[in-house]
Amino acid sequence: MTVAQQPEALNFECETGNYHTFCPISCVAWLYQKIEDSFFLVIGTKTCGYFLQNAMGVMIFAEPRYAMAELEEGDISAQLNDYEELKRLCLQIKRDRNPSVIVWIGTCTTEIIKTDLEGLAPKLESEIGIPIVVARANGLDYAFTQGEDTVLAAMANRCPDKAPVAETEKSERNAIAKLLNFGKKKEDVAQDESEYVDHPPLVLFGSLPDPVVTQLTLELKKQGIKVSGWLPAKRFTELPVLEEGYYVAGVNPFLSRTATTLMRRRKCKLIGAPFPIGPDGTRAWIEKICSVFGITPKGLDEREAQIWAGLEDYVKLIRGKSVFFMGDNLLEVSQARFLIRCGMTVHEIGIPYMDKRYQAAELALLEKTCQEMNSPLPRIVEKPDNYNQLQRIYALKPDLVITGMAHANPLEARGINTKWSVEFTFAQIHGFTNARDMLELVTRPLRRNNNLKDLGWDKLVREEAKI
Repeated sequence: MTVAQQPEALNFECETGNYHTFCPISCVAWLYQKIEDSFFLVIGTKTCGYFLQNAMGVMIFAEPRYAMAELEEGDISAQLNDYEELKRLCLQIKRDRNPSVIVWIGTCTTEIIKTDLEGLAPKLESEIGIPIVVARANGLDYAFTQGEDTVLAAMANRCPDKAPVAETEKSERNAIAKLLNFGKKKEDVAQDESEYVDHPPLVLFGSLPDPVVTQLTLELKKQGIKVSGWLPAKRFTELPVLEEGYYVAGVNPFLSRTATTLMRRRKCKLIGAPFPIGPDGTRAWIEKICSVFGITPKGLDEREAQIWAGLEDYVKLIRGKSVFFMGDNLLEVSQARFLIRCGMTVHEIGIPYMDKRYQAAELALLEKTCQEMNSPLPRIVEKPDNYNQLQRIYALKPDLVITGMAHANPLEARGINTKWSVEFTFAQIHGFTNARDMLELVTRPLRRNNNLKDLGWDKLVREEAKI
């Protein structure tokens, strides 16, 4: 029996050229909650409306800050006036909700019929007196989580380019400062300020829940690094200042367009770091930011070791098992790297879109992790062909497949354990303390099967699957 020679470098392939992912307009689900003074107007067909209703699971008692502008036959055949209709809707939004910003989300239909949203927005903005940000989130050009990428790239252009002159004004603008200093005395705030090292301003970009924002901000504070702001902020009126030469760092691997906008348009310096997913990724992220500012990290060895010790009850469930990523949310490389560190074998990383420049540090950490764990380098397939993937899954028989919702039930019916990739998008998985939440999701199908075996129901399930 011969042992197959492992590739010495990561192998990248591209199969179909098509996206098989969740619709990118779903970014509205988390962005309207994150940016509290915003209103999102999705311009599309009834299909888009049905998708939002079903995908978001909005309670009937809630009044979310988003709406559908449904295109009709007259819009598509250019018999109606786009400008007047959008003006009517935006005036209604202003009257009912009075947001600080209205975000127009373009869809596949607006792309196909060539609606000039970018051309209409400036004139309408000056008429109604509310900023209008235009973001394309169509499934023709973008994959699932890239919807957020287009929104943040558009908002990056709206960030102020000069810091306020007065110090009091500056502290009022900084939402992060208000969050961290809530309930503290002035003397305590001054003491906290003295703990920071003198370094250039740093802005982090990526939409995360407030508890995770606080956690990551505090992790950097322990190293003496002050976060000047986050994009997006909790309020549109508190967008961070972005001057030429400011440093920026991303927290998600799908924000390549935002990174490009910050570098090219705003002349910021991008810190190319792995992403803070898993204890290993979070440590590498902090270390890279520290190295850029000439700071020697302290306490990270103990911090990471402490987290890994707390994860052992989950890690022992997956150590030695294999996983296959079909590709959906662009978090796959970071997740795969973390699971390899946990002792799993990754057969394949399917990913809808790969920007090798933006993910360079993450890919380098993936290679390093495989070498250290003596694990084979996974195959990376961009825009994978689902039919071919299924054939590979049947041949490889992985212990777990992380997939989009479309394939989960068919795979389960064939006795293959699955986990929806969309769950990782909405869960809190960033930072040291949230690694446990990620492993909770990964191990749930395996724990469920173990429980079924203990109850003797697994045989019954297999028999029903045959029927």
